Amino acid sequence: MTKIKITQTRSKIGFDKRQQATLQALGLNKTNDSVEKEVNAQIQGMVNKVKHLVKVENI
Repeated sequence: MTKIKITQTRSKIGFDKRQQATLQALGLNKTNDSVEKEVNAQIQGMVNKVKHLVKVENI
């Protein structure tokens, strides 16, 4: 499977609690935190919900 690198680029302050929970579930706690995840339907859906707060790169 392919992997993606997800980096939080914007603060979650002022955004919906569900979006904040999505960032937490992805493992992103602070601005400029990065995680590497395997691409699957669940991860892709989570990234789509917070795409305005994160940057995604293929690895």
